[in-house]
Amino acid sequence: MKKWRCTVCGYIHEGEEPPEICPVCGADRSKFVEIVAEENGEKKSKTKIDPLEPETEANVADAPGTTLDPLSKYDRIYQLMVKHHVHPISVHIPNGLLPVSVLFIFLAVIFKFTGLSQAAFYNLIFVVFSMPLVLFSGVIVWQKKYNGAMTTLFLTKMICGGVVSLTAIILVVWSIVDPGVLSLTSTHLVAFLFVNMVMLGAAVTAGFLGGKLVFRD
Repeated sequence: MKKWRCTVCGYIHEGEEPPEICPVCGADRSKFVEIVAEENGEKKSKTKIDPLEPETEANVADAPGTTLDPLSKYDRIYQLMVKHHVHPISVHIPNGLLPVSVLFIFLAVIFKFTGLSQAAFYNLIFVVFSMPLVLFSGVIVWQKKYNGAMTTLFLTKMICGGVVSLTAIILVVWSIVDPGVLSLTSTHLVAFLFVNMVMLGAAVTAGFLGGKLVFRD
């Protein structure tokens, strides 16, 4: 039985032909390579195409009379970000705070407890300030680890990240402009709760797709 590897996410498929679409990242069959066919040159190709291998760049930096140009320096930083998992670490901030924030919002409405709404507001502020790092590190991982492949999965994750950022900003500003929005008499209460649910749904979707990439199932 032949084995095929997705060059985008690393998924391994067994069969006489590669699948039409990668079940993990959504890449088409042109992104699959037969593992047997590349075994002889695997070691050489790794040092050339693996974006996480800094050996070539390090050799250039160590050579007498040579210096790294600014782009190479940035590339080294980006490689370190991918290697040390900056994106999955940073994404745990909104993923942890958002469900708690939305829960506090609904409990504040049900029990008329302003303390919970204040806690939700402060949580959202942390989310707003954490999202630039989440988005930036996510783009770096997409470019360096997944070769910038624009599949449905990556496009969906990008859209979800943008939705989370935008809705979090909207909710923070909304809470400042209209402090009484969580009052049962507020005409904007339903809309405010709806935006909260959209934000939570986008975060859950992005987290699910990210887990699918990591665990490949």
